[in-house]
Amino acid sequence: MFRKILIANRGEIACRVIRTAHRLGIRCVAVYSDADRHALHVKMADEAVYLGAAPARDSYLVIEKVIEAAKQTGAEAIHPGYGFLSENSRFVQACDAAGIVFIGPPVGAIEAMGSKSAAKSIMEKAGVPLVPGYHGKDQNPELLKAEAEKIGYPVLLKATAGGGGKGMRIVEKAADFDQALASAKREAINGFGDDTMLVEKYLVKPRHVELQVFCDSKGQGVYLFERDCSVQRRHQKVIEEAPAPGMTDSLRAQMGDAALKAAQAIGYVGAGTVEFLLDADDSFFFMEMNTRLQVEHPVTEMITGEDLVEWQLKVAAGQPLPKQQSELQIRGHAFEARIYAEDPDHDFLPATGTLSYLRTPEENRHVRVDTGVLEGDEVSIYYDPMIAKLIVWDTSREAALSRMAQALAQYRIAGVTTNTRFLKRLAEAAPFQQADLDTGFIERHQALLFDEKGGSYSPNLLALAALYALLKLNHERQQEATRSRDPWSPWHGFGGWRLNTNPTLNLRFALPEQENPVEVAVEASNATGNKNLWTVRVGEHKLLVEGQLNDDRLDAVVNGHHRSIHVADLHNQLTLFTADEQFSCQWLRPDLDSHEFEEATASLTAPMNGSVVTLLAEAGARVSKGDPLIVIEAMKMEHTLSAPSDGLVAEFFYAAGDLVSQGAELLKFEAAEE
Repeated sequence: MFRKILIANRGEIACRVIRTAHRLGIRCVAVYSDADRHALHVKMADEAVYLGAAPARDSYLVIEKVIEAAKQTGAEAIHPGYGFLSENSRFVQACDAAGIVFIGPPVGAIEAMGSKSAAKSIMEKAGVPLVPGYHGKDQNPELLKAEAEKIGYPVLLKATAGGGGKGMRIVEKAADFDQALASAKREAINGFGDDTMLVEKYLVKPRHVELQVFCDSKGQGVYLFERDCSVQRRHQKVIEEAPAPGMTDSLRAQMGDAALKAAQAIGYVGAGTVEFLLDADDSFFFMEMNTRLQVEHPVTEMITGEDLVEWQLKVAAGQPLPKQQSELQIRGHAFEARIYAEDPDHDFLPATGTLSYLRTPEENRHVRVDTGVLEGDEVSIYYDPMIAKLIVWDTSREAALSRMAQALAQYRIAGVTTNTRFLKRLAEAAPFQQADLDTGFIERHQALLFDEKGGSYSPNLLALAALYALLKLNHERQQEATRSRDPWSPWHGFGGWRLNTNPTLNLRFALPEQENPVEVAVEASNATGNKNLWTVRVGEHKLLVEGQLNDDRLDAVVNGHHRSIHVADLHNQLTLFTADEQFSCQWLRPDLDSHEFEEATASLTAPMNGSVVTLLAEAGARVSKGDPLIVIEAMKMEHTLSAPSDGLVAEFFYAAGDLVSQGAELLKFEAAEE
C-alpha cells in the first residue's frame, strides 16, 4: 500500500479521498488555488501545495504543476477525483513518465472512452447494444443535419469529448438544428477544447441507469450493481438512487454482463461506470463510459457496504479486487441528493456568494453528508457550484425516501440561493415516490416541483418573522439596560407605550418579488401577564404570537399552534426554516430605509457572475420580444438572455470575453412604444 498520495482535486471528493486514505494510514497531500487557500480539503490534508490562480486552467488543470507537487512532496501516487484531470490521457502519461502511480485506468482505456464516437465503435464490436446515431469524423454541419434527418427528430447533439451535460442539446425539429449545433459547439470548445459532435436518436421517455464496474490488474472484474440517475436538469443528475426501482434479477444480470464486456473490451483497471439508456420495454443501449469514480458512488457504497475509494487505492497498489461477484450483495436502498448553489425556480441559474449560515443534518448510519465546504466559505464562479452530497440509506425505498425528505428539511443554508427546498419537493412528489421515472421527469412535473407563489406571502410566516424581530429587539434592549448606569430607564423599552391604549409597534418587511414593503402592526397583550405575548396584524389577519429565542432556534406559538423553527439573520436579511418551507424577507429597521426596493429599469442585467460569450444582435438593431441578445457563461454553462419586449438595442456595455458581475447592466434596451 502507498505511504503518501496526492489528491489532484478539490471540494468534497478531495475530502472524501483524504478521509479514506487516513483510515488506511496513508498520508495525503492537497493542492489548491488562490480561491481555495482556506478550503476544507487543505485543512484536512497532511500537506498542501499551491498551484496558482483561481481559474482551473491556471491551477488544477496545469499538468506540470500537479506532477511537480507530487515530486516535491514525495507522493507515490495521485488520485484525480472526478472532473479536472481525471480523464485526461496526457496527465496519465505524465504520471507514468514521472514514475508516479495514477489511481485510475491505463492510458489506453481513457483514450478509448475519451471520444464518444470512438467508444461507440468499440462497444459495437464488443456486442454492447447502441442507440441509433451518427458517430463519424466528418463534421460538416450540413452532413450532421442530414444525418439528423435520416435518424428522425428529436435528436440529441452531444460533444464527443464532453460530460456532465455540457455541449449537449436536444433538437426537436430541423428549424432549430443550426442554432442548437452552434451553441453546443461553442460550449464544447470552451469546456473541453474540442467541438466534435455526434448525433443520436433522442429516446422520448428513457431511464438513465448506470452500472458500477471494477477491474483489477489481474484480469478480474465485477459490477457492484446499478444506480438510477434518471432525474436530471440540463442533462446533469439531481437525485440518484440504488438499486434501480423495478429492476429484475434477469435484467440486472444482462446489464451487468454488458457493462463488464464494455470494460474488458478496453483493458480497464480501477473504478468505472457504464451508462445505459433503459427503455420502457427493458431494452437498453450503451450511452457512455466514465473512466473514473462517479459523483454518485456513495449510493453504491451504502447498499453494498463497500468503500470504493479503498478499492481504488488497493487496486492501484497492485492488489486483487477485495471481493468477487458472488460475494457482493444488495442491502436496502439509498438515495443521493446533490446540494447545489443554484436557483431552481429561475431555470437552475448557478448562484454565487458566501455560505454565511450553514447547518447540516446529523450524520448517523442512515444519513451521510459528503462536503468540501464550511460555514463562511465562498461559492465562486470558478468551479462547479455543488456544495455537498446528502446520502441516506434504509431497508426499503419508501423508508429511505422518507429519511431523505426529513434530512433535506434539516439542511439549512443562507447567504447563497440553493436547491434544498426543490429537492424536498422532488422527494415528496407522488410520481417520484411511485418511481415513475425517466430523464424528462422534471419537465413533466413542473407544477409539482417549482414554486408558483410569485410575490405572495403567508401571514403565518410573516407573524413568525415579526415574533423573531420582537424577541431580538427585547434582547437588545435588555443588553443595553445591563450596560447602562440606569437599567430602569424607559428609553430601554421598545414597546411603543401609549396613554390609555395598548402599546403598538409597527414593523416593516420587504419580500422578494413584492413591490412594496409589508406593514405588520404589533400590540402587547397583557391579558396573561406574559411579556412575550403579542397580537400581530398582517393585513386583515390577526394572530396571537408568543415564543422564546435561543440562538438561531425560535420556539413559537401562533394562534395556539406550537412549532420550532430556525432563523438565519444576516444583517437583518431573515431566512426562516420550517419543516416544510423556507421563507426569506428583509427586516427594514428604522435605520435601513435606504434598502427599500427601487423600481426596476428596462435594462437587462447579468443573472450571475460570469463572462460574455457572444453578442447576438448589433447595437442599434430593432428586435422582437424573445429574440436572443447576449450569451453569458457561468459555471461552465451557457445562458442566453432575450429581449423582454419589442424594442431597440441602444447600446451594449460589454464585449465577448468580458467578465461581468451579478446584477451588472449588460445593455441599454429601449422598449417600443405601444
